Amino acid sequence: MSGEPVLTVSKAAKFFGRKLVFKNVSCEVARGEILLLAGRNGAGKSTLMKIMAGLGRPSAGTVTLGVEPEKTAYLGHATFIYPGLTATANLRFWAGMYGLDITDEDLAAVLERVGLTRAAEEKAGGFSRGMAQRLNLARVFLVNPDLVFLDEPGTGLDSRSMAMMRNEIVSFRDRGTAVVWISHHVHEDSILADTVLAIGNRKVEYYGPASGYEPEAPSC
Repeated sequence: MSGEPVLTVSKAAKFFGRKLVFKNVSCEVARGEILLLAGRNGAGKSTLMKIMAGLGRPSAGTVTLGVEPEKTAYLGHATFIYPGLTATANLRFWAGMYGLDITDEDLAAVLERVGLTRAAEEKAGGFSRGMAQRLNLARVFLVNPDLVFLDEPGTGLDSRSMAMMRNEIVSFRDRGTAVVWISHHVHEDSILADTVLAIGNRKVEYYGPASGYEPEAPSC
């Protein structure tokens, strides 16, 4: 990791009532770095990511963003699209929410990037799972983020959509965007990451280079 971190987590802990989810979690993410969050189902990966993204608060410890909040984006397995709107209208709505000055050409370009040109004027409610997630990814592209949070974005995707998703994750890094990623396929996707943070037994079990991480099989 090099350069100033865009995200710093220091001794974060989370309780739900008296139940400890995790404690003493610390890490940094730099520009152009892919951090893969790993661990068994229920280990607290999604909870940690929400805390990192400012969608939840830690019970102890701190989370510091090194970028403006509007330059972050969150993409999960639940899409944030409106089924009654077309693909183009969904993107135009989100651009307005972010206060972005977007042209029709900009919208067409981002839809082409995710392979939805032919579906631009179709209502999103009729989209397949893969198409809906690709539209969700297009929403992220509009923001041109410096930091992206991906919570199992490949859930339910077909092989073509999953390949596109992986290519775009690598493209984020190539553009200098930091990525925090929870993958449903840790064995396959750890080779794309720079760093792995693995949670288990309510603590950090591994934090270091992805090349040195050996996930359990099967792992989620």
